[in-house]
Amino acid sequence: MRCPFCAHDDSQVKDSRPAEDNAAIRRRRQCGSCGARFTTFERVQLRDVTVVKSGGIGEDARREAFDRAKLEQSVTLACRKRGVSQDQIDQLVSGIQRQVEASGESEFPSHRIGELVMDGLRQIDTVAYIRFASVYRDFSEARDFEEFASTVQDAVKGD
Repeated sequence: MRCPFCAHDDSQVKDSRPAEDNAAIRRRRQCGSCGARFTTFERVQLRDVTVVKSGGIGEDARREAFDRAKLEQSVTLACRKRGVSQDQIDQLVSGIQRQVEASGESEFPSHRIGELVMDGLRQIDTVAYIRFASVYRDFSEARDFEEFASTVQDAVKGD
């Protein structure tokens, strides 16, 4: 593994342990040249998946490779200052990644990923759920928040 500090090609694994609900292995490494320590994660990747962004139609739709880090960043931002643990975020992101990869599709619509995130956040934290929905559904006015929050309240009362 190449050192991120000095780009030396050799590093030694100092510690390995399961991470993300046993969906990954966390490895602590030390560079043989500069001595710096860094962490890497090893995950199973079932297949390469391309995300089809909304807005385009057919061949005109924008496509990009599925990026776990981008998904995790979005979920983390929605959960910011909400008391949601990093383990809960990791489990949600790993679960969504497994569903996307296990779908058997080489192309996966971004709106379906958004719905999976919303389903997961709804079960973890309703405020994070509303935050994510406000960006995902492009709320433009306070009334949009009010209407969505009232549907969330009704759903919580029904449970």
